[in-house]
Amino acid sequence: MEQDIIKNSKKIVIKIGSSTITSKDGVINKKFLDSLASQVKSLIDKGKQVVIVSSGARIAGVSTLCRWSRKEDVNYKQALCAIGQVELMDSYRIIFNKYNVHVAQILLTREDFNDSSRTLNIRNTLFTLLDENVIPIVNENDTVCVEEIKIGDNDMLAAQTTVLWNADLLIILSDINGIYDKSPVEHKDAKLIELVDNIDELEKNISIGRSSSFGTGGISTKLKAARLVNKFDINMIVANGKKDNIIEKLESGEEKGTVFI
Repeated sequence: MEQDIIKNSKKIVIKIGSSTITSKDGVINKKFLDSLASQVKSLIDKGKQVVIVSSGARIAGVSTLCRWSRKEDVNYKQALCAIGQVELMDSYRIIFNKYNVHVAQILLTREDFNDSSRTLNIRNTLFTLLDENVIPIVNENDTVCVEEIKIGDNDMLAAQTTVLWNADLLIILSDINGIYDKSPVEHKDAKLIELVDNIDELEKNISIGRSSSFGTGGISTKLKAARLVNKFDINMIVANGKKDNIIEKLESGEEKGTVFI
């Protein structure tokens, strides 16, 4: 299923979770970014267009300063995001440039998706960048966001970006292989659900665990994202971004994730 979906998708959004782009100690995982850049270049060479939605700014801010990690005050959180966003984008720029791929940053808030003029501007920017073979890297503008205007998590930001761009496929790379019937951390007999065509039915029959220590999203936010993109007949795949060359392996059939159709 993953093979056919990726093969037939011209416009692909790839969402990178905080736990995927960072190592256990919170430092940006340059090896992962190099692998991502190589896989994105491969997709481009096959005539596909790619937009990346990337988490990791706040964690990058913590690792850059080596302090404030326990500060929960909103001002410190926003300051860490401001610092970390520079580190994050610099890592993307340097590593993607090795593959002759240029990147651009787009920072959004919930209000941007609720205003028709802003929405049009975002679409125009996305199309212009992609026409010029530049990869847009989207993140929430955490430096200015408070609860009233926050999207809340980058799974939903990715879903909204996917719908806005009218993409064919959203790939969410997380620290799990996909959606299980119960938590694989707590239950050794947990089974991977490879295909979901009814999210309501799925929610009745699975046990949703907690989110990771770095990320804001858990299984529930992924189901919410899937519900949104599926509403517009867009497919979604959840897969383990910690596995080497996961996108290429999904495309070749070597690895499985959870497909929402």
